[in-house]
Amino acid sequence: MPSLFSLGKSKTKHQGQPSPSAPPEWAPAPETSHQFGLKNEAPEQEFEAAEEFCATYSVEPPRLLATNIIERINTVGCKVWGLETPRLSRFIGNIRNPEDAKNGDTVTRVETSPLCGDSCILSNYPLVAGLYEIQGKQGVYYEITIIEMIEEGFVAVGTACRPYPEYRLPGWNRLSAGLHLDDMRKFFEDPCGGRDYVPDNTIRPGSGDTVGCGFEFQTGTIFFTYNGMRLSDAFTGVYLPRTKQDVYAAVGVSGAVKINVNFGGDCFRWPEGNEWSWRVEGQVGGNLGATIEGPEGEDLPSYGEASS
Repeated sequence: MPSLFSLGKSKTKHQGQPSPSAPPEWAPAPETSHQFGLKNEAPEQEFEAAEEFCATYSVEPPRLLATNIIERINTVGCKVWGLETPRLSRFIGNIRNPEDAKNGDTVTRVETSPLCGDSCILSNYPLVAGLYEIQGKQGVYYEITIIEMIEEGFVAVGTACRPYPEYRLPGWNRLSAGLHLDDMRKFFEDPCGGRDYVPDNTIRPGSGDTVGCGFEFQTGTIFFTYNGMRLSDAFTGVYLPRTKQDVYAAVGVSGAVKINVNFGGDCFRWPEGNEWSWRVEGQVGGNLGATIEGPEGEDLPSYGEASS
């Protein structure tokens, strides 16, 4: 199948020699790209529907957060972040966010039925907000912990920009990255079989394991962690320039799974993720960048206005 990268990439072409301080340009990952998935294959009609979706709906521009959301971030921090329930009927399950829980939960809990079809669940607010300064931060990071994953259950962890087709797993379509835990293949705008991420499939996540996803601001690098250990860089030079879009957490599920999604309410297993330079609060909703106008000079709507 053809790559969808041409539909959504923001690659910058430079004349002459690039500045030594310039971020790296996007380039395909060096690993061999597989034509077919090892386990989880989507129907051809869904691939075609996703291509039409991406051609029809443009990537949303970055948004300002509404004042009440910023006030909540300032009050409770990363507990404001959670996941939004997909609207498609194929998602059969429930999502409980810390803001919704009355029992003091600090993480988002996701539980799905064996009948749940491929679904992509996005965070309610961006991890990377294009209109806000990074304020000295290195990047952003979040983790998922597998509580239970039945034999046919499936989990993927990654990032995406809105709008994204909810019936497609992270990494398959425009401006989305994903690590699929059934075969440990990584995907960036790759509707085919992905690329091997760890040598000889030496990691097979299961119940009790934690997988994290991080993004470095300066280099546009996406990486993943496994039980607190940072793995090799998955992709470099993506989502650059950072000011062009908002980037959301994207969690893929299919079949019966129980997972916790941690945006920082609990301690991360990756030690560096607990440092201020990696926490999601502080960048999102912080100081505004230099440019906060739309393409024609109009004021951009807030996130609350755009999503209402």
